[in-house]
Amino acid sequence: MPTLKSYFLKKGIQLGVRRLKRKKTLKVTGVEEQRQLLNSTAKRWIKMPPNCTVESAQIEGMYCEWISNKQTVKNKVILYLHGGAYGYCSADTHRTLAARIMIESGVKVLLPEYRLAPEHPFPAAPEDTLVIYHWLLDQGYEPSNIIFAGDSAGGGLSVASTLLLRDRNEPLPAAVICLSPWADLTSSGPSYSKNREKDPYLNPELVKVAAQAYAGSESLDHNLISPVFADFSGFPPLYIQVGSIEILLSDAEKLAQQAKLAGVNVTLTVWKGMWHVFQMSQSIPEAKQAVKEISEFVKKTFELGHTT
Repeated sequence: MPTLKSYFLKKGIQLGVRRLKRKKTLKVTGVEEQRQLLNSTAKRWIKMPPNCTVESAQIEGMYCEWISNKQTVKNKVILYLHGGAYGYCSADTHRTLAARIMIESGVKVLLPEYRLAPEHPFPAAPEDTLVIYHWLLDQGYEPSNIIFAGDSAGGGLSVASTLLLRDRNEPLPAAVICLSPWADLTSSGPSYSKNREKDPYLNPELVKVAAQAYAGSESLDHNLISPVFADFSGFPPLYIQVGSIEILLSDAEKLAQQAKLAGVNVTLTVWKGMWHVFQMSQSIPEAKQAVKEISEFVKKTFELGHTT
């Protein structure tokens, strides 16, 4: 059962979203204004944990951040792809979650700001991911020392980018980690209706609008836009966390099912009573435990044991 702390936080989220809707704050005129609102809110309220180093970098024309501390191992990296429906969010919104994973796992994180829709629809995001991945390889990182990770759209992007590498017969990362992955942009799963009233964050209608903005002229069931329709033959180990009350629950379940059918080593954890990317909520025990379990998977993949 969810803790009391998470119960009250969820109620607070629901009240906050209702207030924003009443004030029409979520209907800011343009995409850029909405992005600025999200980023400025995150900078104001989301605090970094202590003992973190954030280094800005321009990699192949892309703004990125290296997140590390003195304990992180030198030759391994998590390439973390932020969520935000392929059209929103940035390092500002996600560096704290990335930092918490870094601290727990002892592995540094590279957080890029890939191009966003609708200005840059598919395939801009996976192309940018592969640019960063190839840059890491050029710097001497072995594929076996790189993990792709991401939340929401970033989770789907992690999967799609790995599938694209596989299709091009390129070396694959050691594993893929997905938090509440947005992996079915057709919105065809049962949780879109079943969890419609339970999900404190996501709205099926807005999700469909974002899906079309990202897909552009491509079909929503394209296997690199909606990876739940892909063949997962040869895919590396896949680790998935999802909340039981979010509308994307069926995305995660179908993704896991498709990968298992292809013989992939899949771990799927459904967190009872939790919402979309609940791991970002630093104050609740479930988020802390989830980040710990993510980090244990990272350590196991990299054979780090319990040391950093």
